[in-house]
Amino acid sequence: MSKARRTSTKSRPRNAAATRDAILLSALRAFADRGYDGVGLREIAQGAGVTAMLVNHYFGSKEQLFSEVVARAVATPIILNQENIASGKPADALATALVKMTSADEKPQDGFLLFLHSASTRRAAEITREQIERHQYKLLASVMRGPHSAERAGLVLAIVAGVQIMRQMIGVSPLAKADPKALVKVLAPILQQLISTTESAARRR
Repeated sequence: MSKARRTSTKSRPRNAAATRDAILLSALRAFADRGYDGVGLREIAQGAGVTAMLVNHYFGSKEQLFSEVVARAVATPIILNQENIASGKPADALATALVKMTSADEKPQDGFLLFLHSASTRRAAEITREQIERHQYKLLASVMRGPHSAERAGLVLAIVAGVQIMRQMIGVSPLAKADPKALVKVLAPILQQLISTTESAARRR
């Protein structure tokens, strides 16, 4: 009886979707903590409770696994999301979300840490750029009108990333210790100028 029970346990089919999710979650945490070059498939597999061979079976390579982790991270943004960008006052919404998410009592998001800690690796940076341009940048550019809309969308991305680094990661005092409402009041008009450049403003230039 016990032998049959052991055989049954070993032959029990694995839930493919749950296994993929476990691997992706383990990979996200590992890449966010140590970056692309600092993590191996064996470590990711251990975190997911599977073998490195199974990780290769589902994803083919470390590069492909990283690509899917990045794609999942950019598909569910907290700051540069559809709700904030398509709101009646996108600059206010983005500034408020950014200041809130970079406050001292908020933990840096794994998706942001993933980008930050992997940026020094050329291929990882290329994959990240492709995904950001396909999602957040495309969403921003779709609501912008007037001249230099592509450049303005890129600058909004740069400001968001810069505030996350300087306020939350490095803790530059004027930003880290600023009153949140005051910071939103300063930041929102800057974002507004980039998002809503008008034709009349363009003619003045």
